[in-house]
Amino acid sequence: MAKQPNIVILGDYERALRRFSQWDRIEQNSNLIIHHEPLRDEALYEAVKDADVIAIVRDRSPFNEAMIARLPKLKLLMFTGKRNGTLDSAALLSRNIPIACTPGGPSKETTAELTWALILGASKQLVRQNNLVSTGGWRDELSVLPMLSGERLGVIGLGAIGSAVARVGKAFGMEIVTWSPNMTPERAAIENATSVSLDELLRTSKVVTMHLVAGPGTKGIISADQLALMRPDSLLVNTSRSALINMPDLCAALKKGCPGQAAIDVFDIEPLPSHDPLRSTPNLLATPHLGFIAEPVFKMFSQGITETLEAWLDQKPVPHPYQP
Repeated sequence: MAKQPNIVILGDYERALRRFSQWDRIEQNSNLIIHHEPLRDEALYEAVKDADVIAIVRDRSPFNEAMIARLPKLKLLMFTGKRNGTLDSAALLSRNIPIACTPGGPSKETTAELTWALILGASKQLVRQNNLVSTGGWRDELSVLPMLSGERLGVIGLGAIGSAVARVGKAFGMEIVTWSPNMTPERAAIENATSVSLDELLRTSKVVTMHLVAGPGTKGIISADQLALMRPDSLLVNTSRSALINMPDLCAALKKGCPGQAAIDVFDIEPLPSHDPLRSTPNLLATPHLGFIAEPVFKMFSQGITETLEAWLDQKPVPHPYQP
């Protein structure tokens, strides 16, 4: 009797994958292990050293060239979504190890929703107001809050998510300004926005929200000098990638009160270490990278994984091969 292949699933922090698809056939024909905890370095290696197939939820488990070289049994690696920033795909392809992915689902839409949840939650200080009620209190002198209507919303990056965020801001009666490295007045006008310099956007906006793709030209684009330009009553929001902002600089700037608040969903190290100073920064509203976390997204992730694994077990082409 042929030995069953070892299939390892990594990064199912939410324990969501089994909810949205059938795993019976895969379990019957393989040794299946699903990991729910974060794994890195040697702990990651120990989890996958005997794997024939590895499936990763998003980019939660980094696989560099050195790690891949230690996995002689590996025959297929897949990840959810279309992109993975912590995977050395060239190292896999050089060994002729196929790479598969899954449909991404409506992650842009849910990220736009979260962006506005953070803007409204921070602007209206909902956590503090809830704490007042839950501890027996009611309104106090800090419950009289400014409005967003009539204020300026600065959108850094006007792709699908940035455009959706801008349209909601317009519906709230905000003035929309935008900047990106390749922004033009014509492109801005499509979303009823005005193209301005980055410095002007930072100096004048009540809310600044980040929607750029992280890359060599945008890494650390918001650092100490840029943060110092922001209004003391402003809010900086990032639901894109942490690399866009120098996070130690942000922590220092928040302590100085410029910007007045930040609302952040993405961090340099995830999960955020328990001792990280950002966990105790009082004027920071932080969420645990919820931008793409939604039932429709995880349904597509789960079904994409099971479809791929079943195809591989049947020795058929994978349904969603990765396109470098």
